[in-house]
Amino acid sequence: MEILKWQKLASKYLVREKWATLRVDTCELQNGTIKDDYYVLEYPNWVNAIALTKENKIILVRQYRFAADIISLEIPGGVIDEGENPETAILRELQEETGYTFETCELIATLYPNPATSNNKTFTYLLKGGIKTHEQHLDEHEILNVEEYTIEEVQQLLKDNKIDQALHVAGLYYGLMKLT
Repeated sequence: MEILKWQKLASKYLVREKWATLRVDTCELQNGTIKDDYYVLEYPNWVNAIALTKENKIILVRQYRFAADIISLEIPGGVIDEGENPETAILRELQEETGYTFETCELIATLYPNPATSNNKTFTYLLKGGIKTHEQHLDEHEILNVEEYTIEEVQQLLKDNKIDQALHVAGLYYGLMKLT
């Protein structure tokens, strides 16, 4: 059977905030069914980095994540600002979060965090040749530690299920496929 896109018949915003927007849509499915309460979360697009230092260490950050109530080991990244392209955003995020500058920057994956309920994308970059050039310049709500790991140590962290953020795990696997 051919899969066709749903047709949006109506849309109503329930919440409109800077970091998240919630709307409810009425849609017609290809079989004629009308779904009148399909909720969609609108988020800004995100960027993530598999960032390697000149010494070939992978930079990870450790920070508290309120919604899950966990201390999380993650790859650096963040929100793409309005009007900003993804590559500029990842270079900015890396300088802000880690203080590192990189020689190369390559897009290695574009993923949808949850295409069933949200509309944003995450762009994952592989950066190499990182050197510490700045101090961290964190947002007021960010408290994070920068840590460096060998490729083998990151592989072990993944094997041991020590990285909790699904998009970061996916990004690391894409990055490791390029590196090994």
